[in-house]
Amino acid sequence: MTDESNTTATETPQEAEGQSPLAVVSGKPVVDLPKDLYIPPDALAVFLEAFEGPLDLLLYLIRRQNMNILDIDVSEITRQYMDYIGAVEAMRFELAAEYLVMAATLAEIKSRMLLPRQESEDEEEVDPRAELIRRLQQYERFKQAAEDIDEMPRMERDTFSASAALPRLPSSQPHPDVEMRELLLATQGVLKRADLFTSHHVEREILSTRERMSHILSVLQDDRFVTFESLFTLEEGRLGVVVTFLATLELVKEQLIEVVQGDVLGPIHVRARAAR
Repeated sequence: MTDESNTTATETPQEAEGQSPLAVVSGKPVVDLPKDLYIPPDALAVFLEAFEGPLDLLLYLIRRQNMNILDIDVSEITRQYMDYIGAVEAMRFELAAEYLVMAATLAEIKSRMLLPRQESEDEEEVDPRAELIRRLQQYERFKQAAEDIDEMPRMERDTFSASAALPRLPSSQPHPDVEMRELLLATQGVLKRADLFTSHHVEREILSTRERMSHILSVLQDDRFVTFESLFTLEEGRLGVVVTFLATLELVKEQLIEVVQGDVLGPIHVRARAAR
């Protein structure tokens, strides 16, 4: 290490050009940042007798054995660190936590190097700085991984393209409406055919409109079209035709069935209306 007394007050070429040094190590300015070291913009800067600059650079120099850890005043680093914590804990608590680990590691290494060592033939002497070097190497690996992730494209990493498909809406073509006149004409044709069976009936069967409505719905439960004439039972005579016709009108009124006619004067079809 170069003694502080060798430091001169003359301006360096970098200072003459207006470029302030990155750090000062043993009185010598450091302008160029090592290529394998990244220092965050808001990194903690420490000011000691042997070093002035970012704490990340100080740890880098210790790891590279360019600086003796015994020349470092760890208590002064701790004091400056506590001031730094008070300034950034409200904004960047995770950064303050990282420097807490660094300061504690430095204090541990220096205390172990200052304590007298017991020589033992069986145990191999371990350099106290080895753990710091291991942690710094691990820290650099994570930092490099973070930089690699940051260089990745933002698409499919931070943002994603919308891929939700529009819901499939049922497409149904409305069927033509059927006028009452067409229903009456169709019913009239059924009545004529039913008259052929009325003369053979001796007893009249009591027919219920509600029961006939239930019967029609059971016939239409397959959600398919059936012809309007197929709803009638000719053997029931005119009374059965009337009851079936009234039941059909009531189902149309309650919107339980739909009646359609494809062509003018064409056959009329009926089916159950889909539930909504």
